[in-house]
Order: sequence, then C-alpha cells, then structure tokens
Amino acid sequence: MHHDDFKFEPVHGLPEALPEDEHILWQGAPNPMRLAKDAWGLNWIIGYFVLLTAWRVGASSASVPLTEAMFHGVPFVIAGALAVLIIYGIAYVQARSTVYTLTNKRAAMRIGAALTMTLNLPYVCIGNAQLGVRKSGLGTLTFEMIGDTRLSYLMTWPHVRPWYMSKTQPAFRAIPDVARVAQIFADAAETRVNQPQVARIDTDHGAQGAVAAE
Repeated sequence: MHHDDFKFEPVHGLPEALPEDEHILWQGAPNPMRLAKDAWGLNWIIGYFVLLTAWRVGASSASVPLTEAMFHGVPFVIAGALAVLIIYGIAYVQARSTVYTLTNKRAAMRIGAALTMTLNLPYVCIGNAQLGVRKSGLGTLTFEMIGDTRLSYLMTWPHVRPWYMSKTQPAFRAIPDVARVAQIFADAAETRVNQPQVARIDTDHGAQGAVAAE
C-alpha cells in the first residue's frame, strides 16, 4: 500500500497552497551520496579507517606473518563499513525528507526528517547567491540573506553553508544540474526584485490613490 509521509501538504514540498500569482519553477532534492560526502565527511571517514587498518596490519606484521597480520585488520574494516553505512543512511533519510523549491517569488526549503519545517526565502530578502559546481554537475547553491532575516545554523544544518554560524546562509546542497537551477533562480529573482509594487496611500482629501514603487 502506498504511503506518503507528507500527504498533509497541499502542494508537494510546501505547507500551503500557492497564491494565484505564484507558480513553481523547479523542485529537487539532494543527492544522498553527495550529501554524505559534503555534509558528513564520508570520504574522511573512509580514509580514517583505511589508515587505521593499514596501521594495524603493519604493526602486526612485525611479529606475525603478513597473512595472519591481515586478519588483524578485519575488525577495523568491519567497523569502517558499519560507519559508512550509518553515515550514508543518515544522509539518505535527510535527502528523502528534503524538497527544495523555486517559485517566481521565493526559494523554499522543506527540511527535517524527524521534525519537519519549511523555510520561505523571498527573493527580496536574498542579497546574493553563490554557486559551487562539481564535474558531475552536482553542486550547492547558497543564499546570502539581507536585512533582519535570521536563521538557526543548528536547526537548518546540513542545508546551510558550512561554518557560517554568525549569519547563517541557507543552501540547496548536493543538487543535480545545479548550474541550470542557479540560472532559474537568477532569472526569477531578477524579475521579482525589479517588479514594481503598487501601494495605496491616503491623499490630502481622504481619497485613495495609487503610487508605484520599486
């Protein structure tokens, strides 16, 4: 039987239905393996256990034959394999529970495996964006917020730029074809920021007028 963990969402990846003048341009999620490497340091963990195993085999080979010494490294190989599986499992759950969204008005992030929350990042609150691309096309799109926008680094990790804790920078991490996504964001943000806004004010005679403001 099909089961949707997020069936309460009126729109996939968003907590509420979109207004009539807003529409989705792109949606995606992190690549689990890339997220495990970038956010959880999977390559470093693999390297650590490889060095640990090599050290144990080398130390044992000084007193026993090499074939026997190699068996002394087996427990470290098993421990390393378990660590890799745990890290990948965490990254997989995080990636599966994440939905990144770009609309014509905002970037949105539905994140959190146990405690799900959605971050709305209006384009008018994003001052700049940084793009990191790998040869595979996977990469990260980071948003620099302006004004009084404040986000918790711990609550939003790993969907943030690493080590920027004083002013958290949310990020679409480890997403496929990130260059194309960045272009979609740039086009939508430029259109939104340059779109004139109409506000009503009271005239001297109490009537309602309209003025255009950038």
